[in-house]
Amino acid sequence: MTMIKYDPFRELRGLQEEVNRLFSAGLTRSGGQEEIVQGAWVPSVDVIEGKEAIVLEADLPGMSIDDVDVSIENNMVTIRGERKFEKRDETDNVHRVERSFGSFTRSFVLPRNVAAEGATAAYENGILRVSLPKKEEAKARKIEIAGNTAAKAVKA
Repeated sequence: MTMIKYDPFRELRGLQEEVNRLFSAGLTRSGGQEEIVQGAWVPSVDVIEGKEAIVLEADLPGMSIDDVDVSIENNMVTIRGERKFEKRDETDNVHRVERSFGSFTRSFVLPRNVAAEGATAAYENGILRVSLPKKEEAKARKIEIAGNTAAKAVKA
């Protein structure tokens, strides 16, 4: 019979490894719909589904429209860009830099009910809005019920 030495901290280490694994993923916010999160800076993106379209809203403060690229390929919408570090006068003493800079890539898998060929993008006040219209057959519609509208009397 083999003796196993009791380690009271084994479960605690297992829990710590699991928490570390969750945080080492970089908090990529991958909920199954997001394929790629890459870069030193990752902008926040909201995904909103309306009756007519699915809209992606990305926070891109301080960026020029020329620094952003939106593409759709293989049933995936990708937002790429780069927020550049502002060059300062060499005589300035920078004490702290908290804003993130660098290139980024965000990709989202498109649901089957999206008509990718009708996609549009607009950039205003630091927010990029990508609108992906739904296909006609995917939109909800009311179906009329045929039949006699008068209630039938029940004979006893």
